[in-house]
Amino acid sequence: MKNRSASSFVSRSLGPAVRRAMREFPVAVVAGPRQSGKTTLLRKLFPIFRYVLLDAPDLRAAFAANPRGLLEQFRPPAILDEVQNAPNILPYIKERIDQRRHVPGQYLLSGSQNLLLMAQIAETLAGHAAVLRLLPMTQRELDGWATRRLPWEIVSRRREDPMGQDAL
Repeated sequence: MKNRSASSFVSRSLGPAVRRAMREFPVAVVAGPRQSGKTTLLRKLFPIFRYVLLDAPDLRAAFAANPRGLLEQFRPPAILDEVQNAPNILPYIKERIDQRRHVPGQYLLSGSQNLLLMAQIAETLAGHAAVLRLLPMTQRELDGWATRRLPWEIVSRRREDPMGQDAL
């Protein structure tokens, strides 16, 4: 196992999928349990994105009072962290991305794996968002093997042709 300092970043297996989602969808949602590394991962992968933490009561109240104005202030590309604290913002995000639906990578949303939030995201942002789940760190990630293929993912030199015949 590699020796890591407390402040060093550990690559996560989900990282490449998040990057891919941001190249293909206007919105990507990273959900997972508390303290699983969602914020750290997103801020590391997308350092130039505006970052908005929806934890503070005054900011949540501001989003509730003037969602369009706040979204205008935090224009894409933006990370909206802890979105479960302001679920009423989702229809306004949809409204904004509908204006530029063809533009990928507008918003990154993160939040706890709250079932109500996930249902709201699925309903409001259907077809607009990739939803990814970040689980707590694995030993593979701690060992620096986050992007290595798992044994069953290794492609053999043989492949199957469309007719069901094996080909070399």
